[in-house]
Amino acid sequence: MRIVLYIFSLAIMFSFVSPSYKIAVLKYNGGGDWYSNSTALTNLIQYCNDRLGTNMDKQYDIVEVGNQAIFNYPFVHMTGHGNVVFSTDDSENLRNYLIGGGFLHIDDNYGMDKFIRPEMKKVFPESDFVELPYNHPIYNQEFSFKNGLPKIHKHDEKPSQGFGLFYKGRMVCFYSYESDLGDGWEDAEVHNDSQETRLKALKMGANIIDFVFSNQN
Repeated sequence: MRIVLYIFSLAIMFSFVSPSYKIAVLKYNGGGDWYSNSTALTNLIQYCNDRLGTNMDKQYDIVEVGNQAIFNYPFVHMTGHGNVVFSTDDSENLRNYLIGGGFLHIDDNYGMDKFIRPEMKKVFPESDFVELPYNHPIYNQEFSFKNGLPKIHKHDEKPSQGFGLFYKGRMVCFYSYESDLGDGWEDAEVHNDSQETRLKALKMGANIIDFVFSNQN
């Protein structure tokens, strides 16, 4: 185990001095549409490269939750509307990835909440999601969100909430709930969002990326 985590730490370190590095979308079992918002991450990558000066590969990868290849990515994005199922091996692999320095962003694309919470409890049985205060650094990176996570889609018209999952004081997962950032990242013609709404989503996404890359350890 220590060897795997050491190799992962080296992979993270060298990824920042290489010409470019990749991020990935998480593929999971259970029948949920992990593949939704197919243009979202591409647009977020381009926005971050332009505005933050990141050097992410424009083509993101797809990685299965139980695959050792997950250790190649400093940031993994997860989304969907429906069911999520992590096997014991999936949970162990994801846990090792996260405690070894990786980061998971879960974006509720509507209807995901009741599935993802018990599955993440398999990954970190000792931890619970904690709602982040508006002054948390993730809301105050390149862009300031004084009222916390922006509301992108109405859904149930509940307020958007940002939750963190922590391991030994480090946030290893950010869960954007009732916001649907990914829909705001998609190509303009996919959803009937205003340019102002899309820009809010992209800025918040850039903050997440900036937070993650600034706090790798």
